[in-house]
Amino acid sequence: MANLSMPRAPRLLQLCAALAVAGVLGGCSLAPTYERPAAPVETAYPADAAGNKELDAVNLGWRQFFPDQRLQSLIVAALENNRDLRTAVLNIEEARAQYQIARADLLPNLNVSGSAARTRTAASQSLTGQPFISNSYQVGLAVPAYELDFFGRVRNLKDAALATYLSTEEAKKSAQISLVAQVAQAYLSERSYAEQLLLAEQTLKSREDDIQLAQKRFDVGASSALDFRLTQTLVESARIAKAQLERQRAQAENALTLLVGKKVSDLPPAQLLSDEKIVTDIPAGLPSDLLTNRPDIRSAEQSLLAANANIGAARAAFFPSISLTGNFGTASSTLGGLFESGSGAWSFGPSLSLPIFDFGRNSANLDLAEVRKNKAVVTYEKTIQTAFREVADALVARGSLDDQVKAQEAFLNAQQERLKLTDLRFKNGIASSLDQLDAQRDLFSAQQALIQARQLRLNNAIDLYKALGGGLNENSVSLAVKQ
Repeated sequence: MANLSMPRAPRLLQLCAALAVAGVLGGCSLAPTYERPAAPVETAYPADAAGNKELDAVNLGWRQFFPDQRLQSLIVAALENNRDLRTAVLNIEEARAQYQIARADLLPNLNVSGSAARTRTAASQSLTGQPFISNSYQVGLAVPAYELDFFGRVRNLKDAALATYLSTEEAKKSAQISLVAQVAQAYLSERSYAEQLLLAEQTLKSREDDIQLAQKRFDVGASSALDFRLTQTLVESARIAKAQLERQRAQAENALTLLVGKKVSDLPPAQLLSDEKIVTDIPAGLPSDLLTNRPDIRSAEQSLLAANANIGAARAAFFPSISLTGNFGTASSTLGGLFESGSGAWSFGPSLSLPIFDFGRNSANLDLAEVRKNKAVVTYEKTIQTAFREVADALVARGSLDDQVKAQEAFLNAQQERLKLTDLRFKNGIASSLDQLDAQRDLFSAQQALIQARQLRLNNAIDLYKALGGGLNENSVSLAVKQ
């Protein structure tokens, strides 16, 4: 009889394997058929989206978009050291591990087991009326409870884990795009404050020279006390502006250091905002392009796919759960007899579990899964709307900021000519000192306003680049292909 038991075990393992394959390949999915929600935006942007058709924000590398070598060095350091980006990378690794766990649940586990036992039977329980000691040894392979996924519960959980993993990957890409834009704008902010501070220092020095001259004129009676005090107010206003800009520049440097993740030294020389050659002539394309170009939209859709798969897992909970447990090996009362003829032993035990009364637990889980999917739909649609608005706002601002900078440059030229004429009139006794001081004050304000307008225009170009999905590639795709 023992000799007949050995051949049955391989057939048993073959049966278990066949059932496992059937469970993996033949199971049905109860998840709803996925349909991508319609984009809740217009088919075209309200502003002129024309630009250089040879450029494409997604394929335009940030090194080509930001030719400033100092800024490039800061971006490289930020991509290596920024803590938020590190967290995003760790989130990917976490989601990948969770997906691997869910994928492993689709296949049965195979364990090696072994046991040894020594038992003393009391005389009162012995058939012979004498106590005795028995030994038991066992070694073999075991298949712990393996769920046959006929209704797709495990498969849907695996699909949900995969979608979550892909969503996390897209979220990391979105974080990188945002980081590149944030570093660039923080750098421009620091440069703007630095230029304004230099202007304030030059203005303060010039006005300190003026007040010394005004003091001499007042001492000899060539000017009134009012003229002297007016000159003094300009000196102190320049001193106030200098102090404010020193604080603002230091805070901008701190913000930039936080984004970069460390203090960067040995940087290339900084450029003036007027010398920055950031690419501004980028075509916006169509709103439908955002669905594939923006990683935050792709991330939101993967989250929606995960929520859709979780509905299938929740539905499967209403159906029977079938599990298999099997063991195959050898057993003997002596250690040396484990591998002798007739020592083979096996067991096979399917089990079925069918929910009958759960007091609404499964229904509530299904409702929860459906609500979460509806929330994911809303989040997906809101992400598209936000992306559309970011592009539309950047396009609207692009033309107006170009006009603003040109007008500000013309305004500054006019103020410079005004001051020259006022100085000439003052020397000839035609204009008053008040006219001269007003012209000096207005020129300082115009110089500051031009620096700020240039910063706004550059920030707008960065906003559009980011909104269109640019900043993920270090070098342009076309250049990379040529290399």
